[in-house]
Amino acid sequence: MARCPDGLPSSFSKRPVASRWIRRVDINAIIDYIAIMTMTSITIRNLDPALKERLRVRAAEHGHSMEAEARRILQTALSPPRPAGRNLYDRVRARFAPLGGVNLDLPPREPARDPPRFD
Repeated sequence: MARCPDGLPSSFSKRPVASRWIRRVDINAIIDYIAIMTMTSITIRNLDPALKERLRVRAAEHGHSMEAEARRILQTALSPPRPAGRNLYDRVRARFAPLGGVNLDLPPREPARDPPRFD
């Protein structure tokens, strides 16, 4: 892809308008930009048909295409592990511990009433 001296693709052009230069982006510049910014792709050969069917079903359950579902599975499997955090109880306690505790007077328990009869 040819580039202008300012580093932009050659399909970017400068046009004088009212003594100022403005950049006009045409469709070729958009295509050039997309070509630069696209992600890589892979092809998986010799995929077991049963595995492909499971991927298709899983994608349908999540409302994704098979490609999007495979991307999601790879992102999940290969993302860095999250550090083990504290559970909710520990986080809430740590947040409110500096404020001090509250002593609640619990009412005495009353005996349970008899269950209703359906005679």
